[in-house]
Amino acid sequence: MGDDQRITPMLSYEDGGAAIEWLCRAFGFEETMRMAGDDGRIGHAELRLEGARIFLAAPTPEYEGPSHHAEHCAEARRWREVPYVIDGLHVRVTDVDGHFRRAKEAGATILSEPKDEPHGERSYRVEDLEGHRWMFAQAQDRPSS
Repeated sequence: MGDDQRITPMLSYEDGGAAIEWLCRAFGFEETMRMAGDDGRIGHAELRLEGARIFLAAPTPEYEGPSHHAEHCAEARRWREVPYVIDGLHVRVTDVDGHFRRAKEAGATILSEPKDEPHGERSYRVEDLEGHRWMFAQAQDRPSS
């Protein structure tokens, strides 16, 4: 398969190894590459889902994920009060309802249940183990006019 993806999301995690395991279990990603330092910290990893990829790393010991940061930052707590995806990822999947069930069973923080959107997608919103927000969507067939 050729690499037609022109934009690749790059995410930071406090615990890159735990994030890889969780993203694979909860969201169905497959790990395709991992580069770890002598201390085990993930310097770079690549995950794939239905042909698309993301990069992730644990950049420094001082990095804080969104959930951890909100524990001591009032502004970040306010941003997280809304169930919307703010600075997150939109991912197309072939079976959004099945994807939702998998994420929920894995303990993902569900921000919204799957629903049909007026713009022709069925989608749901979710947070991962460190508070990054994702919207998973499936294209809906639109009636012909």
